[in-house]
Amino acid sequence: MLKKRCVIYPKDIQIITGRSERYSHSLIQKIRKFYRKESHQYVTLDEFSAFSGIPIEQIEPYIL
Repeated sequence: MLKKRCVIYPKDIQIITGRSERYSHSLIQKIRKFYRKESHQYVTLDEFSAFSGIPIEQIEPYIL
């Protein structure tokens, strides 16, 4: 059984949005700031989905 991750990384955002690596890193930082997370804390798929407005069902196929 293939397990899916619950966190999202800049490379995932880059693939999903088609934007640059720099944009993806800055978006992760914006999401962390929005959810009042510290720099060592992960951003979850649900948080990315809510922040970006992209339904989780459309994000999951990109995440292995």
